[in-house]
Amino acid sequence: MNHLAGEVLRLLGARSETLAVAESLTGGLVAAEITAVPGASRVFRGSVTTYATDLKRQVLGVDGALLEARGAVDPQVAAQMAAGVRIALGADWGLATTGVAGPEPQDGQPVGTVFVAVHGPSEGVSGEPGGGKVAALRLNGDRGEIRRESVRSVLALLLEELAGEQIGNARAQDTEQNGGT
Repeated sequence: MNHLAGEVLRLLGARSETLAVAESLTGGLVAAEITAVPGASRVFRGSVTTYATDLKRQVLGVDGALLEARGAVDPQVAAQMAAGVRIALGADWGLATTGVAGPEPQDGQPVGTVFVAVHGPSEGVSGEPGGGKVAALRLNGDRGEIRRESVRSVLALLLEELAGEQIGNARAQDTEQNGGT
């Protein structure tokens, strides 16, 4: 898994961009994976572990009505956590994990239900600054396996977003260099 964190940090460093992480079910494992890479401090701003639902609202700015209606295990909650940590810690990119690692269901969701999110600096669909993406996961395994796969998945989601932006930027440059056609 460390290769994913290393590649994320390499790409962010090359772009002079920073990263912050909001974690729930992973309880700091994403931050630990990132900081295990030498030189992570050039890119990594920090993390917030909001295990308690009320802290998601108080610290990360997740909508209280959303939390009341749907609970903490929800794709919109994950998206708001990623956006919130990005703002709170002054980073270019925010990551978030929320879900049920077990052993019991939570908020009406079965064990293995996980949402991971990324929020970055590009313009979102609504035209507002910052764009985001959420992935819904249905994971099998014990508590440790679910948490480890959540870490891998959120790093892979960010890597996918960074690679997609890199491809888009390369196409834009190519179009400019070839007279805009």
